[in-house]
Amino acid sequence: MTADGETRADGDAGEGSDTGDDGHPGDGLPTAEEGWERETVAYRGISRRLAAHYLVNLGGELVGTDDPAEATRVDGDGWRVALSAEKVTAAAAIELTEVTAEFVGDPEVLAELLPKYRQKAMRAGG
Repeated sequence: MTADGETRADGDAGEGSDTGDDGHPGDGLPTAEEGWERETVAYRGISRRLAAHYLVNLGGELVGTDDPAEATRVDGDGWRVALSAEKVTAAAAIELTEVTAEFVGDPEVLAELLPKYRQKAMRAGG
C-alpha cells in the first residue's frame, strides 16, 4: 500500500476470514460473508479517530467502543472495516501515522462506499 491511498485486493471473501474463539478473525481482519470482497486502503497523515469518524459519517457504527480514537472496527450495512494505525518513516527523521482500513463487504456496497471514503481520507491526509 502506498501513501497516496492505492489499494490492494486480498483475494476472495474466504481468505483471512478464519475466526478465533471470540468470533473475530485471528489475523485482525474483519470476517467476510459468502460472496463478499476484501480490499485494503491506507493513508498517511490521518488519525484512526478521523478514519473512524469518516466511516461513521458514511453509515457505519463503532464496534466495541464509543470513542473514535480507540476504534478498531466499524460496521455498516453490507460492510465491515478493521482499522489499525502505525508510525511510519516518511523521510529521514519525519514520522507520520499511517492508518490502514481493511474493508470487507458486498461488492456492490464496496463499489459505492470506497470512493466516498477515499475522497474524505485524501482530503485529510495526503
